[in-house]
Amino acid sequence: MKLRTDAVKLIEGICDRYKNEATPLMLILSDIQKEYGYIPLEVQEIVSKKLNIPVSDIYGVVTFYSFFSLTPKGKYVIGVCLGTACYVKGGQNVLDKFSTLLNIKSGQTTEDGLFTLDSLRCIGACGIAPAVSINGKVYSKVSVDEVEKIIDFYWKEEAAHGAN
Repeated sequence: MKLRTDAVKLIEGICDRYKNEATPLMLILSDIQKEYGYIPLEVQEIVSKKLNIPVSDIYGVVTFYSFFSLTPKGKYVIGVCLGTACYVKGGQNVLDKFSTLLNIKSGQTTEDGLFTLDSLRCIGACGIAPAVSINGKVYSKVSVDEVEKIIDFYWKEEAAHGAN
């Protein structure tokens, strides 16, 4: 994939923004992730040239931290916590139900680009386990029976906005 000239300039501008930082990589990658929603290899190559850092080092950072993505995420990113408290209280069953209803596995995005399903290690919501986060909104004590209602809510939101 070849990036458009304006995209390359934007990425180079993000790199230039942090040229006086001692360790700018995380700041740059974070800004790129916010701008595009993911950090493909072509973008990593541009950052590599600008910072004189091997692509393999950048790739290692992107794949190590779960908040970075190599592929586009859906409009609604569903994160199911599988930390100890959430797991013990049925988090895996909740994840499995989302997976079945959306017909995707954790780490995948629906074909329509609407939903991405992720499993999270711990979101610090142990008291309300099992917890689910969708674009920053946290759902508490989610049961398997509630999963379909949650998905339906976002489908209805989408239908309502699509009709306008």
